[in-house]
Amino acid sequence: MHEMALCEGMMDIICDQQQVQDFQRVKRVIVEIGALGHVDPHALEFAWEVVARGGPAENAALEIIEIPGAGWCMDCSATVTVQRRGNPCPRCGGYSIIVEQGDDMRLKELEVI
Repeated sequence: MHEMALCEGMMDIICDQQQVQDFQRVKRVIVEIGALGHVDPHALEFAWEVVARGGPAENAALEIIEIPGAGWCMDCSATVTVQRRGNPCPRCGGYSIIVEQGDDMRLKELEVI
């Protein structure tokens, strides 16, 4: 489950920021995940509870914002919504889509005290 590694990476960022910003603990973590990023939100929530235990983000709420997939279809020259990689263009049925949005994950915001 790569969600565990993703949460460990988020925890590394949080610990680094704790050193820089000198906060006591984290109350809320806001994360953006793209629909095409192959991250399971439920698995991420479970992994977060495990990784956060005993650290500055223990009991912190994890808020997940899902970003839809979007791409540029080279066949019909349109920006289209992409539900899954490999799916045809919903407009023309072509398969020449360049993904432009929705394949990343970003630690967007921390609420700290």
